[in-house]
Amino acid sequence: MLTIDESNVEMRRTINAPENDHDDRWDAILARNSKFDGKFVFGVQSTRIYCKPSCPARHPRRVNVVFFSVPEEAEQSGFRPCKRCHPHLVQRSKHLEVIDRVCGYIEANLDRKLTLSELSTHVGMSPYHFQRTFKRTIGISPRQFAETRRVAKMKRLLRSGQTVTRALYGAGFSSRSRLYEKTQNQLGMSPGMFRRGGEGLQIDYTIVNCPLGRLLVGATERGICALYMADSDAVVQRSLSEEYPVANLNRDDHRLREWVSVIMSYFAGQDSAVKLPLDIQATTFQWKVWKEIQSIPYGGTTSYSKIAAELGAPKAARAVARACATNPTSLIIPCHRVIGEDGALHGYRWGKERKQALLKLEQSHRS
Repeated sequence: MLTIDESNVEMRRTINAPENDHDDRWDAILARNSKFDGKFVFGVQSTRIYCKPSCPARHPRRVNVVFFSVPEEAEQSGFRPCKRCHPHLVQRSKHLEVIDRVCGYIEANLDRKLTLSELSTHVGMSPYHFQRTFKRTIGISPRQFAETRRVAKMKRLLRSGQTVTRALYGAGFSSRSRLYEKTQNQLGMSPGMFRRGGEGLQIDYTIVNCPLGRLLVGATERGICALYMADSDAVVQRSLSEEYPVANLNRDDHRLREWVSVIMSYFAGQDSAVKLPLDIQATTFQWKVWKEIQSIPYGGTTSYSKIAAELGAPKAARAVARACATNPTSLIIPCHRVIGEDGALHGYRWGKERKQALLKLEQSHRS
């Protein structure tokens, strides 16, 4: 007759025993096979530690081993990551590889409907785990990513001269109504107007001198659409004409005088420019990032990863960095206040030297 302790051991042996003598996962552990790293982790019940298959530590007894698909499952079950093999870091790297692969798959299949089941099967993950992993890494869901890439593809087709109808179906939209529904906030104008490079759109602009060079302020009747910085008038004018090649660009120093005054007050230590009206193209995720950036106080900084965490997507730091790089309105959306977790400045659309100068200027006004 078994004692209570013996019964528990026997129960664990029954639950965790391999179905046959050729359990691939256990064989991988015994061989310390690194090819299985990232495919699963194993927990040791006697130590409450989980490891990757190639962990160099002494092998545990098979009866004490339990398997998990991902580190999160192990940690939710009360296991801690091994300090020798760092299995949670391996999994993060594998996740990035998986997400890169599925993003490429989405890009190659924008012309048809992609289901969560199909995408998760393509990378060998369960739909639930795939959805969570994708959103943590990219910051948006697979469906939202596909829609964003369809809009981007449609923009390329429109710029190449294709008609709205051909670009619509070429980008994978199923109908014109679907197109307008999804692009209302992402084009900043009707698809027809975008195709014509802003034809029919009136943009007034002015160029003024500022402590960091020449500053172009451009605006539609609804709000500011451009705030560019460069060393010369020619560079900022070219940037505006490239973005809106056939819009009606009209230099009007008088109409924009009040807005320019508010913007220039930034260099005197005021932060009222963030309240100016905007009329810019943006995806839903970009808007969220930009709104978060506008909440950073004058003279303060935050990191890409902190913004991602605030948006509920802690693994989306790279997506936050991309949103900063595409910001067309410097100072109003003060993305120079976003730096790396290590304190490094990283990139800036208007030049890293300007980013450093802006941060120094703000610090000087705070002290």
